[in-house]
Parts: sequence; C-alpha cells; structure tokens
Amino acid sequence: MTSKKIANVVVSALLLACAGFSVSTAASAAAPVPVPVVTGLPDFSDLIDKAGPAVVNIRTTERVRMGQGGPGEEEMQEFLRRFFGQPIPRRRSPQQQPQQEEEVQRGVGSGFIISDDGYVLTNAHVVEGADEVTVTLTDRREFKAKVLGSDKRSDVALLKVSATNLPYLRTGDSSKIRVGEWVIAIGSPFNLDNTVTAGIISAKSRDTGEYLPLIQSDVAVNPGNSGGPLINMRGEVIGINSQIATLSGAYNGISFAVPIDEVMRVAEQLKKTGTVTRGRLGVQISEVTRDVAESLGLGKARGAEVSMVEAGGPAEKGGIKVGDIILKFNGQAIETTRDLPRLVGATKVGARATVTVWRRGQQIDVPVTIVALEDEKAVAPKPQPNKPAPGAAPNALGLHVSNLNAEQRRGLRLEGGVVVDSAEGRAAAAGVREGDLILQMNNVEIKDAAQFNALAGKLDPKKSVAVLVRRENVTQYLVIKPVK
Repeated sequence: MTSKKIANVVVSALLLACAGFSVSTAASAAAPVPVPVVTGLPDFSDLIDKAGPAVVNIRTTERVRMGQGGPGEEEMQEFLRRFFGQPIPRRRSPQQQPQQEEEVQRGVGSGFIISDDGYVLTNAHVVEGADEVTVTLTDRREFKAKVLGSDKRSDVALLKVSATNLPYLRTGDSSKIRVGEWVIAIGSPFNLDNTVTAGIISAKSRDTGEYLPLIQSDVAVNPGNSGGPLINMRGEVIGINSQIATLSGAYNGISFAVPIDEVMRVAEQLKKTGTVTRGRLGVQISEVTRDVAESLGLGKARGAEVSMVEAGGPAEKGGIKVGDIILKFNGQAIETTRDLPRLVGATKVGARATVTVWRRGQQIDVPVTIVALEDEKAVAPKPQPNKPAPGAAPNALGLHVSNLNAEQRRGLRLEGGVVVDSAEGRAAAAGVREGDLILQMNNVEIKDAAQFNALAGKLDPKKSVAVLVRRENVTQYLVIKPVK
C-alpha cells in the first residue's frame, strides 16, 4: 500500500471517530427497529353499512305523578332527564295536589342486537328504574322490550324483543385487542340516532372497576352513547361503551367500554336466571409494595395482601390469615390486587379452589370453598388505647403498646396482637396511629407487648421493618424505615 493510500485510510478513520464511530463498530452497528409505514387512514364506510342496522336506540319511560310546578319547570326536568338519564326529584308544597299518573321519558341510550331472534345488550344504567323500554331500529321499526336482567357491577343489561330475522353483530375476543388499533362507536349521543365516531384503543385493562378491566379509547362518547357497541375493523363487538372521564359532563377525550368477554359471561347468566352470581372468598386485600415485599422475603412486589378475613367466611374456614400474601388462585398468578377479585368472582359458587399464600417466609396451599358474593360486613369495633405512663420511653420503633384484654380479643376475633397507645418518630412517619393494632412484625406473629418490645429492641437499625397494622376492618403492612 502506498503512503498516499495509507494517509487516506487514516483520514477516513479519523473522520469516523469524530462522528462518534470507530472503524470496527461502524459496520456492525445494530439497525433501528423497523416501524410500519402508515400510508393512509382507514375507510369505515363498508363496516358501518354492515354494522349500523344492528345498533338500536333505546328509550325508557317511567310512570310518575306529575306535580304542579313553576314556570319552565317541565322544560328543565326534560333537559335534566335527557342529559343525565335519570329522573330529578320534584319539590311540592303541601298545598299542591298530585295529578294523575303519567308516563314521561326517562332517558335515551343505545344498544345492539346479538341474535336474530331479538336479544339486545345495553348498559344496566340505561334501563335502571324504567317501567317501559322501547327499542328502535334504523329502519324505524319499534319494539317494546322486556328486561331479562341487569347487573350493576358490570353495568350490563340483557333485553328481549319479540321479533325474528333481525340484523345482529358478531362478538369478538376482547383479550386479543391491541393498543393503537382502530375502533368505532355507534350510538345515539344526545338522541342523534345511529351516530358514528372513530378512534383508537388507548389502553387495555384500565382499572376503574372492582371486577372489570375496562377498555380505554379516544372514541367520542357522549350522553346517549351508553350501551352502544365498540367495534373493531373486522366488524366484531369488543366492548359496550359505558363511561367517560369528564369534568364537564360531555366527552373530554377519554371513554371506557366493558370488555365483550365479560359482557357475554354476564349475559349468559342473565339469560338463564335473570341475575348474576359471583364467587366470594371473604377477604379484604391491599397492594403489596416493594418495601413490604423485600421485608418479607418475596423479592419483587406481587400478590395481594390479606388485610381482613371475614368471620365465618370461606377464607377463615380454609385457614387464610390476616397478613398472608395471596400469590396464586387455582394456579393462576396474582400479580396485583386487581387480579384476585376477578378470578374469584368468575368462580362457580360452591366450587373448591386452592389459594397459594406467602406466610412467614414460605408458600402454603390453602383449600377453600367459594360462596356467593354479598354485601360488605359491618366495621369491627375499635379498641381504646391506654395512656402511656409518665416518663415512659417508647421502644426502638417509636411506639408505646399495650396488651388487648380477653374481651377485646373476643370481639376482634384475635388470638394475639397489641394496641398502639402512642406513635412517634419513625413509626408515626410510616403512618402508625394511636389505636392501631399491630399483629405481626416482619414474619413473626405478635402475641403480647413484652414480646413486641423485645423484638423491636433486637432490630437491625440499618434495615426497614414491616409491621402488620389493623385499623378498624382494614389491615395492611406499614414499612418503618430506619433513621439515617
């Protein structure tokens, strides 16, 4: 190689180095991830032609005794009914006599037909309190609908009209939806029949309900859209439009739909029995934080912390205890607290289930028998703390504690634990309050005040400690961090 060629190579290498590359890495640098090129926006016209006829307008009426109101009251009442979809109580003076019972329009919503023999899905809140429900098709045919059943927890209602050979929509698989895919909504916002809006799925499994991971989209949804379908580009229903996030009462860019998989599970029960039965474990749960997970030897934050066990419920009978971390339900991992209620709720009443818990450093399988979900129990009585002795120093965690008497333990259904008489320093900063009960420290059950104070005195001041604290019916781990 001539000196001139060598010089050219050196100059080239120097130029590459100045640009942030080396000769060896320039050729082997990884290529960027390829991104699909968007060549145009979708055309929804064919999809709407096929799906539109199966979407219906739903009007509800109720029978009320009309009082004699002031000027403009009837117009204002009608506006409030149309916008909010619910009757507004009237004020009537003792001198005003009620008129005859009349039928007045209660609200307007949407729905869609799921079978050619007249089964219609909508939201439970659309038909709640209605005495009569009218379903109107796009060809202007009207039918009186029977409400077969409704479920407030999922906001799903199933209607039936007496007709055959009706247009209907196919249902899709909401578990396979993807963030960013195009969807449309068809409904009757502000009573404007068969209005179509389009957008994309913004998020999946949005946690806005106890039993429902809702679909979030940016499809425009307004009062009157409730109960209408959210449809993918294949013409399949993937959800029922149910809620909007708004400060004004109208669309603000975020709407939510009930996933069709859950809707159809509910609809099947409504069709058979008119009601929905869900399973119940009999526990209250809270989130497992990273600090709690590390203190208990779990590694990463996962599972659901048992903060209360219902007296006489399935969990107590099976042996689940306050402070347990539920890691699996029938073999399915519980990553967050949202997972457990949905899995338990979908379990058949009377079925046997296996709950895997983390207790004092090891996994334990607990067999339980699921019962029917019912209303929450009353709040447990709160024990009264004692006043610390004058001049008494708190323990190493900044706590004064005392024992529960036999009557308090019976009332609270506890075998051990101590009551917090006062909290200061690190304990107070962690959220421990006077009157709280401490049931466990790290992985050790607390039996009495002497044991608790002894354990506190042996703690490593460089390590955080997790204490299981019960306040009324809610129990959770609080992490007390050492003073730096």
